[in-house]
Amino acid sequence: MGTVLKQILKIFLYFWAAPNSLIGLTLGVVGLLTSGQVQVRNGCLEFFGGAISWFLARLGSRGVAAMTLGHTILGQSRETLDLVRSHEQIHVSQYEKWGALFIPAYLSCSFYLLLAGKDCYRENPFEREAYRLEDPRLNNWRK
Repeated sequence: MGTVLKQILKIFLYFWAAPNSLIGLTLGVVGLLTSGQVQVRNGCLEFFGGAISWFLARLGSRGVAAMTLGHTILGQSRETLDLVRSHEQIHVSQYEKWGALFIPAYLSCSFYLLLAGKDCYRENPFEREAYRLEDPRLNNWRK
């Protein structure tokens, strides 16, 4: 595929995932207004600290290290983002495939698993794929 075609495809993927990215951007701005920080890595805005850390610490039963919304990644800290980046980048690719349908699809899978008495996070197919594909040389954060 030619360079121009690749660039057009990449722009399309950013627009396709944009509704989700806007949610992450909104949360990220709140983080910035509360002493959070932002950095750009691998074509994504990564927000951390401030209200972002507070928000993530209260998700789920024990909090979460990071969360991807389109081309934005929210993380507890810069160090946390370094540890989970390859996992979160898999989710970015998933958003590029699913676009605005990603969040409803992810939540539907989790809800179904919950009703079936299974782990709605670890057994979610989106998470299973991310854990399977992440770079094990870079990430040992689960241990």
